Amino acid sequence: MQAESRFHIPVQMGDLSLSIQLSFHHGRPVSLHIEDGATISSPHRPSEAVEPKTAAILQQLRLYFEKGRPIHYQPAHFPGTAFQQRVLRALCQIPAGETRSYGQLARELGSSARAVGNACRRNPLPILIPCHRVVAASGPGGYAGETAGRNLQIKHWLLTHEGVVL
Repeated sequence: MQAESRFHIPVQMGDLSLSIQLSFHHGRPVSLHIEDGATISSPHRPSEAVEPKTAAILQQLRLYFEKGRPIHYQPAHFPGTAFQQRVLRALCQIPAGETRSYGQLARELGSSARAVGNACRRNPLPILIPCHRVVAASGPGGYAGETAGRNLQIKHWLLTHEGVVL
């Protein structure tokens, strides 16, 4: 098996044609990026067999986008500082179709909404670790460090796809 592998999953989110770029290291996802679909020439597939854990995550992503099935991802180890790990763990507890405000999570974690937002922005595995389910007290808030534009469209699409009405 390869130590590192990358996969591109083409996705249509409303008017946006995108590609989910997911990188694995020894079967463990290490980064997920959402790119414009037009920038991807062809999907990269490893020449060797795909590890079962990798295949399971890729299948969950495909079913999420194609059929709206929830993703159940609970990593054994979360990246980042101790606080970021606490936030990422808390994000995994928010069910599909529900949201929490930055303030609600901050109160649960004994922190500030801004600190929670910063930890969400540093999430290396958006969608798998659902930072899109955290919203502002009076609106959607930001996504991937932006409060407007394409990233906010993506957040809105993800929430709508999960049945959330903003």
